[in-house]
Amino acid sequence: MKEPMKTASPRRTLQYRTALLAFCCALPLGAQAPRLENLRPLTSGGQNAEAYWSPDGTMLVFQSTREPYACDQIFVMNADGSGQRLISTGKGRTTCGYFLKDGRHVVYASTHEADAACPPPPDRSKGYVWGVFPGYDIFLADLKGRIVRRLTDAPGYDAEATVNWRRNRIVYTSLASGDLDLWSMRPDGAGKRRLTTREGYDGGAVFSRDGKQLVWRANYPATPEALERYRALLKENLTAPMKMELILADGEGRRPRQLTSFGCASFAPTFTPDGRRIVFSSNKHECDGRKFELFVINTDGTGLRQLTDFGGFVSFPEFSPDGKRLVFSSDKGAQSRYEFNIFVADWVEK
Repeated sequence: MKEPMKTASPRRTLQYRTALLAFCCALPLGAQAPRLENLRPLTSGGQNAEAYWSPDGTMLVFQSTREPYACDQIFVMNADGSGQRLISTGKGRTTCGYFLKDGRHVVYASTHEADAACPPPPDRSKGYVWGVFPGYDIFLADLKGRIVRRLTDAPGYDAEATVNWRRNRIVYTSLASGDLDLWSMRPDGAGKRRLTTREGYDGGAVFSRDGKQLVWRANYPATPEALERYRALLKENLTAPMKMELILADGEGRRPRQLTSFGCASFAPTFTPDGRRIVFSSNKHECDGRKFELFVINTDGTGLRQLTDFGGFVSFPEFSPDGKRLVFSSDKGAQSRYEFNIFVADWVEK
């Protein structure tokens, strides 16, 4: 005969509850289950990418290749997709528009001062490569399209700018040192500082909202052969993007550490509003393929979860200022091979 169950003493019950609470609080943040709901497109047709919010959440700035333009130009639109209009010059090639904290100006990179025509596409006989066009410089413009100031003038590539509104600093990628490093500057172009020094490509950087952390994509050649190829491509203003990992550091680029080790292409990271996790794009399930999905990971490298399963290309996520929506680019539902559209979805956690 089994002995009757003994009732725990109040003290033991308190100890158990305390231990349970400590265990629950110690669960990795990835134990939460974020998901995207109420998905809706904001653009239709063309090649639309890299949409980023205005500080009040009412507008988005994005890049698009659409008629009559032969390569990417910078546009703005309302948060519901209405009111799309050009704000770049319509000349050259542009990339990476981002709002300043006043909500009335944007920064973006453009080649229009080097040449009014689109730069020639990269030589794909060298494999899948990106052009790091030397004509790129970063400009400050208002929402009427008037260029207020040229912010960079170093020889070679200056692009991929994002802005931290709290610190009022811009982070960007530059060839000013002879390598593709991260730099920062003030919105007027003053106070330029080099943040990374390791040889290899550093790019696509973004601050956490408090400005205390910085995450970016990097390709650091691991063998003499890989380093030789990196240098050879860079001499031709090219870089190979299919082997990139995420790097996390403080807001000045100090104490960098590698966050992913997939051996694939991981890029377009963005912090969750609390700064504890990072949403990013990767083809980790098919390293040499074009299928990219969104993932979320804790800043300590734990808790990896897949957010999308569209079976195509999904990238360039960014949270709305209130943290309730996520905007990104995808070929979901595309009617042609090179069609990409901007989508927005509600960010839901249970």
